[in-house]
Formats: sequence, C-alpha cells, structure tokens
Amino acid sequence: MSMNINHKKSAWVILGMTVVICVALTFNYVSMWPDDLILPGPGVTQTKWLSDYVPELKGTKGDTRVFILEGKIPGATIMLLSGHHADEPAGWMSSIVLVEKAQVEEGKLVVIPQANNSAFTHNYPQEAHPQFLHFTLPDGSKRVFRHGSRTSNSINHWPDPEVFVQYPSKQKLSGDEVRNLNRAYPGRLNGTFTERVAYAIKKVLEQEGVQLVIDLHEAQPEYPFINAIGAHPRAQQLATMASLGMQMQDLDLSLEASPEKFRGLSYRELGDHTKAKAVLMETCNPSQGKIRGITDEALVVKGIDAFYVAADKLGRTFVPYNEKGWPLERRMGRHLTAFTELALALTEEEETTFVIQGVPTNEEINAKGVGAYLKKAGAM
Repeated sequence: MSMNINHKKSAWVILGMTVVICVALTFNYVSMWPDDLILPGPGVTQTKWLSDYVPELKGTKGDTRVFILEGKIPGATIMLLSGHHADEPAGWMSSIVLVEKAQVEEGKLVVIPQANNSAFTHNYPQEAHPQFLHFTLPDGSKRVFRHGSRTSNSINHWPDPEVFVQYPSKQKLSGDEVRNLNRAYPGRLNGTFTERVAYAIKKVLEQEGVQLVIDLHEAQPEYPFINAIGAHPRAQQLATMASLGMQMQDLDLSLEASPEKFRGLSYRELGDHTKAKAVLMETCNPSQGKIRGITDEALVVKGIDAFYVAADKLGRTFVPYNEKGWPLERRMGRHLTAFTELALALTEEEETTFVIQGVPTNEEINAKGVGAYLKKAGAM
C-alpha cells in the first residue's frame, strides 16, 4: 500500500513539474509576439501598415508597419526593405535608424523595417540564438529589439509541405522554404501566408510609385555571395555606379546579377513584375554560419569569433576575418553607405532628385555605435 502511495506522489510531482515547465515555455514563446517599439522621427510623414494596401492582412502576424518619409519637393521614390529574415539585424536596424533619424527633403522614401513580421515572433532555440538584442543610448537608457528567425512562424503556416512549389515558376524547393519570404515573390492574394505578405509588399511598390527597391540582408562568412550587391538586369548600371562609389570609400563590394533560374527572390521578381529597379545587399554575419563558436547576443552584436579567425587563416571565408570581427556597426555602416550610393546613382541615371539628411556615415556609426542613432523610449 505504501509503495502505491509513493508512486502516486511521484506521479503528481512529475505532473506538477511538467505543468510548470510548459507554462514557463509558453510565456517564453509568446514573449516575442508583441511588436517592437519603433519611434518615428520628424522625417516620417505617414505611418501605414501592409493591411492599408491589402486589407486581407489586417489582424494577422503578416501585417507590418510601412513608414513614409516624404520631402516637400518632389523627386525620386525609393523603397528600403529589410527583415525578410529576422535574424539579419544589420538590415532591419539600418532601416529603423533611418525611420527614427532621417529626413527627406526632396523625393520620397518608403521603409518597411520588418518585412516578415511573423519571422520576428520566434527564433531558432536549437541554434542557441538570442531572442532579444539590447542597445545602450548615450544617456544610459536602453532599447530592446527582437532577434527572430529566417522564416515565418510555423504557427502561421503549419504544416510545411514536403516540397515547396514556388509560384508562379513551379520551381521545387525544400518544404520549409514555403515560410521564406525571399522565396515567395511575386506573391499572390490567395496563396500561402507568406505569399500574401509578398503580394502586399508588391502592392506597396505599385501604389507608392517606387522607382528603386533596396533589400538589405546578411550572410555567413563562408557564403560566396557576401559583402555584395545583387542587381536585377534593369538595375545593373546603377548597381555598378554604387559599387564604384563604395570602393572609393575603401568599402569593397562585389557585384552580382540576380539569378534568372532561381525564382522567388525579391530583387528578381520585383524587378520582373513591377516598374521598379531592384537590388539586394549582403553583409557578413558570423552568427548565421556553421563554423561559429559560442552563439549569443555578443556574437550577433560584436561579431567576434575565434573559430572564424582560424577559418580565415585556412582560406575558408569569403571575407577578411580577423580578431576585430564584424560588429553590427560595421555591417550597418556598409548598408547605410550603399543606400546613399544607390540613391545617388538613381538620381544621376534618371536625372531626378533625392535629398536626405540624417543618414549616419560609415565612420560616424562605427565611432558612435548604434545606440547613438536611436530615439529614447518615450521621446516624441
């Protein structure tokens, strides 16, 4: 009898512990669901949502903010896209800095910092990725942003197919690529969750009259397409001009054409299906690679990894990698410089104007840090 009682007590203890663990994990999981605080600066003239362009997205995690910075003088219209992959912070933090600090005097800038909002609602715990990134401002206050994953949350997309058939090319890809926004273009209104997001972004381009769309990404050091600009055929000339402008500032940037037979990519499909010229940028992010050592917030932000230093000495990386690493400021400096060079190239090529103030230079953001270009929480 006493043995049965002990067994029952043990069962209840195990059940109680299981409930506690499940509750804790649930709270941890949903902690990433609330939208990040993004504080529009004085240059933002309108704050919209994707659902303003495609109402079917309203109330879903596919809906995301669209910031418009419009000058008083007409000029070129440029779109800055980032956050297709929520674990590539140099892109979406560059966009957030422009939303909070930049002012357009001539022309119009459309910024979508977190293109795949669903991807920001979860991360890759099996990869030991951090859930949040913290930035200290000059006054000592902090800002926190979610560090998400490469793909939409499976809760919005379950179950993944065994094979993803890309629309409309019918190209067959791995099943989990159904949740990759950068495989979902040009999108479709009656398609999958991620295809509907891609469709809405295409609608923003069309309705806002975008002439140039710049998509910001990051890649692992061992990936050949890195510290590079990829361009749609119609954007090759301005991409070449921007690349030369970067090199004049001692920022090497390789130039690649968007692959004609690899479908679903933003800079291929948006270039094919809209009037906009489309380019895609890549910087170096060691936290995405497979050679990395300890994976934590420091690796994402500071970019220092001894294993990649060793890999570089063995000739296994496609970018120089020394003890200084690739900190976030360095990666953002490249993105922001490329943005200004591409905008300049567009104005020269199309004989139009685009004037923007408040964009940190490569030297400034590396010297002052990311926090210096973020607004204090609660500031208007």
